[in-house]
Amino acid sequence: MNLLEGKRIAVTGAAGGLGTPVAQLLTGRGAIVTGIDRLDCPDCAASIVTDLSDDTALLDLCSRLAADPPDILVNIAGIMRFGLHESQPFDALSLCYRINLVVPAALAQAVAGPMRARGSGQIVNIGSMLGSIPYPWFAAYSSSKAGLAALSQALRRELASSGVTVTHVSPRAAKTKLNDGDVERFLDLAGMKADDPDWVARRIVAAIEGRRANVSIGAMERVYAALNALAPAVIDNGLKSQVRRARAAFNQPPKRGTIR
Repeated sequence: MNLLEGKRIAVTGAAGGLGTPVAQLLTGRGAIVTGIDRLDCPDCAASIVTDLSDDTALLDLCSRLAADPPDILVNIAGIMRFGLHESQPFDALSLCYRINLVVPAALAQAVAGPMRARGSGQIVNIGSMLGSIPYPWFAAYSSSKAGLAALSQALRRELASSGVTVTHVSPRAAKTKLNDGDVERFLDLAGMKADDPDWVARRIVAAIEGRRANVSIGAMERVYAALNALAPAVIDNGLKSQVRRARAAFNQPPKRGTIR
């Protein structure tokens, strides 16, 4: 029997570029997937159409999940901010931190207690390698994803021996609509790889099935993340040429982000 057969799984961002293939794969493994997004999620058994940026809507969703907790909660919904931090509008920064960190923290809070009382469950947070290797021009995004990694680690320690697993997955850049033209130009300038969303989705679902604690995608990215933790000056020096090229290429005001 498939490990996910019959499991009730709630997925935020299930109508997005990464959430859609994840929902499809989970459904293909026999899971009963409820998609949570601003749009209907046709690849899911059910949809909760809501606006995660709205306090009332978020609290209503938390109450709903707490009253009837899924077997697995997958936090995929996220927002990208690109550009000099000094140029970011306050409302855009607030939205970035809210969707990337506050929302998954609130949803995890809603289900953690009921899952602990039940003695089973899994909370899955989709972060980013930019949370481990904070990049210039991605300050808000990097720091919000770093916070999500810390949240996941702290929750894992709180829920140890409770039957509830916390899984944190850090993908590299993926080829989704989250990347606008400026982000694509930056990836080219930096020589950064953007992965196919279906390939990333398979890695995420494998991590869910294996109830893995941490999965970081990319061998060299794992090396750079370790270097950044142990000797950040090495990464500083390595990024100097990319920073110079980015300064020359990006002088326009930043665009507003879009929720994936």
